[in-house]
Amino acid sequence: MNKERKLFGTDGIRGLANQFPMTGEIAMAVGRAVAHVLRGHPATLSRSSIPVGLRPLESTKPIRRAKIVVGKDTRLSGYMIEQALASGICSMGADVILIGPLSTPGVAFVTQSMRADAGIMISASHNPYHDNGIKIFTADGYKLPDDLEIEIERLVLKGEMETVRPTGDLVGKAYRLDDIHNRYLVFLKALFPKDMDLQGIRLVLDCANGAAYKVAPLVFEELGAEVIKFGISPNGLNINDKCGALHPEAIAGQAIQFRADMGIALDGDGDRCILSDENGEIVDGDQIIGLLALHMASEGLLQKNTVVTTPMSNVGLEMALQAHGIKMVRAQVGDRHVVDLMRKEGYNLGGEQSGHIIFLDQSTTGDGIVAALKVLEAMRKTKKPLSELKKAIKLFPQVRHDVRVSRREPFEKHAEITQAIREAEEQLKTRGRVFVRYSGTEPLARVMVEGEDSTQISILSKNIAASIQRALG
Repeated sequence: MNKERKLFGTDGIRGLANQFPMTGEIAMAVGRAVAHVLRGHPATLSRSSIPVGLRPLESTKPIRRAKIVVGKDTRLSGYMIEQALASGICSMGADVILIGPLSTPGVAFVTQSMRADAGIMISASHNPYHDNGIKIFTADGYKLPDDLEIEIERLVLKGEMETVRPTGDLVGKAYRLDDIHNRYLVFLKALFPKDMDLQGIRLVLDCANGAAYKVAPLVFEELGAEVIKFGISPNGLNINDKCGALHPEAIAGQAIQFRADMGIALDGDGDRCILSDENGEIVDGDQIIGLLALHMASEGLLQKNTVVTTPMSNVGLEMALQAHGIKMVRAQVGDRHVVDLMRKEGYNLGGEQSGHIIFLDQSTTGDGIVAALKVLEAMRKTKKPLSELKKAIKLFPQVRHDVRVSRREPFEKHAEITQAIREAEEQLKTRGRVFVRYSGTEPLARVMVEGEDSTQISILSKNIAASIQRALG
């Protein structure tokens, strides 16, 4: 479905800022489309297909003025997109609450807390500063379902809203709330057990010069930890730049240097984290999911004794969980698909190898701060260091290659690619995996090969990547 779309990918709209689709004009139209859906004009979806909180009102004149939260990360282009979105929303008679830099899960939380009708996060997540993106949340803090994304895209590209322009007192207004971060801070601290604190814990924290640079240090400090902070000086250009979850080797080295109990590396919009143990060894999303699944199961808190991951998750995680009687099911790649499956089946723990960890009992989306707090809670309760907890999750070697492509065509259309994949699968047999897909946010083909022999999987992954480069580069 994503290949048929011009705006929305696997995680909202994303691209080079000030180039299609991330232009001010498109942002204004998106703002208008979201507000248009809220107002219930004839071009909107039927009532039955729109989630609670985004259902249209009965007439074109609103019974109450719709309210939309808009947050952002620290990219320079965020100013441009923020103002364009606000203008579009106000032009359709809805009000805008501008909350400034706050993490993606923070925006989802504020949307619920403020009883808003929708929330919009301006961020390109882990991408470099020159990219930007738009993620939209329903009133309950969940990302938009496919049918609503399709409708908003149709409204933006077809120009069907041009004749709908409220006037007079029906035009919306925008206002800024500067203290909204405190609500999110209180919420996060309340997730940590009230009879515990972090006194005596030393943390190294890297906020990637991103959206969590204000709140994240305060959470851990106010719970009693000594926090050595990095990546907290955003200048609009340095988000994710050789720091944060994309570069966990930095936090690993700092954990050793400062003799920290744990290192925490967040990404630019704060919805994922990668950790380091006290020995400077990186703990990725699969290991975080695994050790927390074991801990939650031991306390009887893991719903249906099941964890949701994606095809990118390591087979070693699956084997470790199976050894403890825990089932692992795989959703499509993308934290939104993980959440969808969790909600549908009643699971409460899921995530991705990249560090998106979802605790559905506490949050509607991945939250790097929450994940770190949960690991610290497990360390406190078990009285074990992170290096000891992660031992239960032994991962297979895994090699990944990203190949820049000029076009997206089904891999099976190219004999050279299918042959390279088939040869790799035949060599690995049942002791490894091959997974090849297109990125939902960048012009890349992603190749992942997993197996017991590091040399073998490196050769196989390079062969597949080279075949893709020749055919589609």
